Amino acid sequence: MEMVTVIEHPLIQHKLTLMRMKETSTAKFRMLASEVSMLLTYELTRDMPVTYESIETPLAVMTAPILKGKKLAFISILRAGNGILEGMLNLVPSARVGHIGLYRDPKTLQAIEYYFKVPDDMEHRDAIVVDPMLATGHSAAAAVTRFKSVNPKSIKFVCIIAAPEGIKYFHELHPDVPIFTAAIDEGLNEKGYIIPGLGDAGDRLFGTR
Repeated sequence: MEMVTVIEHPLIQHKLTLMRMKETSTAKFRMLASEVSMLLTYELTRDMPVTYESIETPLAVMTAPILKGKKLAFISILRAGNGILEGMLNLVPSARVGHIGLYRDPKTLQAIEYYFKVPDDMEHRDAIVVDPMLATGHSAAAAVTRFKSVNPKSIKFVCIIAAPEGIKYFHELHPDVPIFTAAIDEGLNEKGYIIPGLGDAGDRLFGTR
């Protein structure tokens, strides 16, 4: 699929398999989600621009690469997005963080916004919008639509698992936003959950039902 990158690194796939197992505890699931998100971030930031500065090591002066311009902003789709922020911030601790609160209407499956707060200088920042699952695509698409109103420099969407239906819907509304994921699963069931998936990511991250 165009504009979709499946990151098939063996470590990511191994940890994702452990996340999928129904017997995986909340604590272990949360730890694995953090590790997978950190590995995904490593891969999807490969194209970040760098500049060069003269620095002094304990032994010599050298010209060394450093990230160019403003740093990243991670935009979490609440609440499950917060479950993968930790790993990303471990890798890029200087990143700014924004939040978009959405819930899915159980009857219509449409996303309804209840919270929005992001850094105020997004026109200078590359943004990575995060949510563990891209299922129907309604929440992700609504979040990106809302987020585009603050004119970010660029947008990428990252999730751990995506459904083909979600990818299709998302890119119907946002063909310009690339998707990065660890897996594309078979599809959705009648309740809009990804199959085989890993269950409700938010519930498994936070120990709720």
